[in-house]
Amino acid sequence: MAGPTFWNAAVLSTIGLLMGLYVAWRLFWPLRLPVWAKALLSLLLVGLAVQLRIVATFWGTMASPEIPKMAIAVLATGSTAVLLLALAMLLFDAGLLAARALRLPGAVSALRTPLLRPLAAGVALLLSAYGVSQGMAVPKPRQVEVAIKDLPAAFDGYRMLQLTDIHASRLLTGDWVRQVVAESNALKPDLIVITGDLIDGTVDARRDDFRPLGDLQAPDGVIAITGNHEYYAQYSDWMQAFRALHMQVLENSHTQVRRGDAALTIAGVTDPMAARYGLPLPDLQAALAGADPAAPVILLDHRPRNAADAAARGVKLQLSGHTHGGQIVGMDQLVKRANGGFVSGRYEVDGMTLYVSNGAGLWAGFPARISVPSEITLFTLRRAPRTLMGSDPFATGKGL
Repeated sequence: MAGPTFWNAAVLSTIGLLMGLYVAWRLFWPLRLPVWAKALLSLLLVGLAVQLRIVATFWGTMASPEIPKMAIAVLATGSTAVLLLALAMLLFDAGLLAARALRLPGAVSALRTPLLRPLAAGVALLLSAYGVSQGMAVPKPRQVEVAIKDLPAAFDGYRMLQLTDIHASRLLTGDWVRQVVAESNALKPDLIVITGDLIDGTVDARRDDFRPLGDLQAPDGVIAITGNHEYYAQYSDWMQAFRALHMQVLENSHTQVRRGDAALTIAGVTDPMAARYGLPLPDLQAALAGADPAAPVILLDHRPRNAADAAARGVKLQLSGHTHGGQIVGMDQLVKRANGGFVSGRYEVDGMTLYVSNGAGLWAGFPARISVPSEITLFTLRRAPRTLMGSDPFATGKGL
């Protein structure tokens, strides 16, 4: 998802502060405790709500907190619990106002039960701990068939594996990345593509964490593009580091994979975050310049929101990430609105198939998943029967 630039870092910190104050007010201050105890508990809770800002001030950055793995997990569990509890408190308070307005004394009494909010806090903490554990889990493979009009017969059955949003960090370390690589290699793909957000932090800080990506294996190699997180620390150095691992990095450019006389075009664009750093903006026209018109185009674009533009230029399949699938069930509706209506799974966009992966990993600043599993995605390309006019019978216009 969108990364922690200066502007949205300030927004995140402000939202966290307000949530912490609200939850402390509704959770602790109604309790029969000494004022000093309420103040201390409130201070600790607000500290959890803004823990990322505190950590970034002393240890690393908002994009890459540089503290031990378990410390990140514990703090993230606390801050996620505050988020969930703030939502619960809002529902309780809205229900209380409605019950009073409708003169429902039974409902008012139930919503003012002294144990209701402490019980909700316990549930929020358990749910948060589960969510963070799922965010740290090694992703499982997901297999998807995609029918492509005019796919050369030589590529019928071609196996292409997508990794995205790996976010190698102090939380998702080299050992975790090594397991992701092992899961990917076991699927024996013909080609591996990585659609951005490989890392968080500097090259020196992540040296041991990203190195296992060099062990990815496929006959047609590994092709990568940038996501927004590559720009937050040493973009140029990261491009050199990825290429040193024998990845082909596409920056508004394309390449071909061939089977005899038949070819597929793999194109890749940069990320809009480039604008903040004076680097080339995504340019699909440049990426497709000189491409073989007879070869179907597969586009790698970290963000899914411009899928209609890709379809208009004749792209057959677009692979994206960035959204993390919304991470928490219900939150996907907000994430979808910021990404052109796309958040997770397969979509049909003007005759083109768009696939938005939930991603393999997560940004360490908010590493929780609840009912939105991570994934390694293996695509099998199929020739679309001419009677279908190139449509994909499984593409419904909704994310699966």
